[in-house]
Amino acid sequence: MAMDHKPGCWTTLGTTYLYNKPWLTMRQDSVQLPNGRVIDDYYIWEFPPWCNVLAITKNREFVLIRQYRHGIGKVFYELPAGVHDKAGESILESAQRELLEETGFGGGSWSALMELSANPALQNNITYSFLAVGVEEIGKQELDATEEISVHLVTLDELRSIVLDGRMMQSLHAAPILKYLLTQAV
Repeated sequence: MAMDHKPGCWTTLGTTYLYNKPWLTMRQDSVQLPNGRVIDDYYIWEFPPWCNVLAITKNREFVLIRQYRHGIGKVFYELPAGVHDKAGESILESAQRELLEETGFGGGSWSALMELSANPALQNNITYSFLAVGVEEIGKQELDATEEISVHLVTLDELRSIVLDGRMMQSLHAAPILKYLLTQAV
């Protein structure tokens, strides 16, 4: 086996949508691999981009939320996050809106932290993670009818403990925190 072998991209030969609803879209692709093999039934879940925010207050507290997640039937810590689904809104604007709506916090200095895929083999969307430093409470929560969210300000040590002790299950939220802890925390 050659160590310098570079995998190539697949060629999509055809696509059929099996299910197409606003929050659940599945397609079946027929694809050809670089070696010539054809797979007629490769399934992809389509989702809009997601965004999340690692927000730090002027007092160096981290803004987390807690909410129930029906898929696993439990309440865990998470980053403020949401779906980029408003026409004309940039991913950054979507992240800023989600932070404000879910926590009442805003402002500060914003930068891109990382991009992730929940499952690049079966999903087509990217999660964009942002770092917001110097945020402050500028409004009230404006939750959707399906949301019941509590806001928690935690220290760096508490944040580290929440992630390492398994009190945050959402991997797309834990990863940006771990990157921050490894690269920027003092």
